[in-house]
Amino acid sequence: MAKRPLAVDATVEASRGPRPGEEAQRRGRLISIYPDNLQVILDLAAGPLELGREAQTHGAIGLDHPTVSRRHVRLRFDPTLDAVWVEDLGSRNGTWAGGRKVGEEATLLEPDEVLRIGDVLMVLERGATLDEPEVKEVSQDAAPGRSMAMRRLRRELSRAAPDLSPVLILGATGTGKERLALEVHRLSGRSGRFIPVNCATLAAHLIESQLFGHVKGAFTGAQNDHEGLFVAAENGTLFLDEIGELPLDLQPKLLRAIQEKEVRALGSTKTSKVDVRIVAATHVDIGARAQAGTFRQDLYARLSLWQLRVPPLRDRRADILAFADRLHREWCEERGKVDPNLNFHVEAAERLVRQDWTENLRGLSRLVHELAVRPERGLIRPETLPAWVGR
Repeated sequence: MAKRPLAVDATVEASRGPRPGEEAQRRGRLISIYPDNLQVILDLAAGPLELGREAQTHGAIGLDHPTVSRRHVRLRFDPTLDAVWVEDLGSRNGTWAGGRKVGEEATLLEPDEVLRIGDVLMVLERGATLDEPEVKEVSQDAAPGRSMAMRRLRRELSRAAPDLSPVLILGATGTGKERLALEVHRLSGRSGRFIPVNCATLAAHLIESQLFGHVKGAFTGAQNDHEGLFVAAENGTLFLDEIGELPLDLQPKLLRAIQEKEVRALGSTKTSKVDVRIVAATHVDIGARAQAGTFRQDLYARLSLWQLRVPPLRDRRADILAFADRLHREWCEERGKVDPNLNFHVEAAERLVRQDWTENLRGLSRLVHELAVRPERGLIRPETLPAWVGR
């Protein structure tokens, strides 16, 4: 069993799931993602469930698409085992799970499996959030997506934003952490500015001055007083991106600024009170670094009073095609172009959704750019996709 970080505030645990003694009910659902005009979400209950083209035909649930047979596929969900099986019912156009042909014998589905039923793509999602109401106050621009993972993230963001405590946003590079930080600030109702700073891009010898300010003559080149980012963010939010790159010797000063709500400019003997909400973000496991002694445990505990974990694209496959369409629209708007939506053949769409997307939204943005500048237009087939998109 992995060790838990030491001295982590109880609020951290409260933001991660059910309270002690509570048992989250495992749930499963299928959500349609292709074609985009087919909006179907099916809650998987215990026992078998049949999907077919016509509702009520032999007890099947309707999936209205010409490539779907009247009785196409049967699914069975076991909440005790948290497992889903699928079998084809002799359909005309076949069933595939994760790119594998499904026969009449039951096939076990993996989490986040992409299920192709004829030319309809669906994603299997499992979790305990199906009964949770959708959060209306969180902007879909800041945290877009229909997936259960994004519903969960929006719920946690709505809980964290109105509080005064720091927020730590964890997620891989390219997952949109700064947008979430800005949404935390918006929902906090704070009257001051939102000031982002990337700790990885600040020169080591200037970080202290940038954060806390300096007085004239504090060091060579300090020709004037400088208030620093903490003071500039008074009554607002200071977003410390890539907090894992903050030098170890500066971490006690940051901890003091957060705890005591005061800063002292470099070269000064006076302290100044500040009212600043701290939101930090990182793509590294600073909990592990804290255990290893390369990041201060007390600072980690203080920053982690709320944790927002941004799922990578591979954990929100239900949103990938919608993200591609959104990025394409943004690409066109930035260039003043009027371009139709990206039109994927089902096999091309399936390939995209099954990708791991290690670069997350940056990788998807690269794909959208390459597709948008191609000379040909029309249906995007598998052979149209760039060679770096795996099969």
